[in-house]
Amino acid sequence: MNEHNTAETKSVTIMLPAGRLPLDLLRTVDDLAERFRLKLYLSTLQNLRVMGIPVEKFDEVKAELAGVGATFKGPGRFPLPRICVGKADCKLGLVDTAALSSHIMERFGSRSNVKPKIKIALAGCPASCSGALLTDIGVLATRAGYDIYAGGKGGPQPRVGRRIVRQADEAKVLEVIEKLVDFHDARTGSKQRMGKLLDDPEFPFAEAV
Repeated sequence: MNEHNTAETKSVTIMLPAGRLPLDLLRTVDDLAERFRLKLYLSTLQNLRVMGIPVEKFDEVKAELAGVGATFKGPGRFPLPRICVGKADCKLGLVDTAALSSHIMERFGSRSNVKPKIKIALAGCPASCSGALLTDIGVLATRAGYDIYAGGKGGPQPRVGRRIVRQADEAKVLEVIEKLVDFHDARTGSKQRMGKLLDDPEFPFAEAV
């Protein structure tokens, strides 16, 4: 959700590619929070929600954030992948997860009208700190390449995703993500998790054992 309103305040969610918070954005958020007594929340999807914005100051706050490059979450936007810190900052990491996230967004970030409820996670090693196996589309790095999972979810009835591809390279990862998102869009009327589509007879991938 892009904005949440109460009788007196509003909120906005800033998308943080690869979970990174640029310093100029951090400084602006800090300044706005001090000036308007705002509350900040780092979501499990690695976005930053700015809460408690006075209604009469909302346009001003949003314009200042946009002025330092903030992109806001909203309906139909392609989901930012949730990632672990990756090879550069973890001794277990096998790949640069931030780079892969960037390549995914370069390929798909301009897509519009993406159906809601679909989430993507990237894990830099089999420890899967980003929860790739519990995500609609999960990409997990191994020493032999990327394993790709579909249909995972958390919540009160968690489900481990089905592995649909083994030992893929990055080009294959992008191809699979595109097929999965296209299939989800074609089969989804409104909100629907990928897991509900796994048993569709036309689901484009079999289980990869």
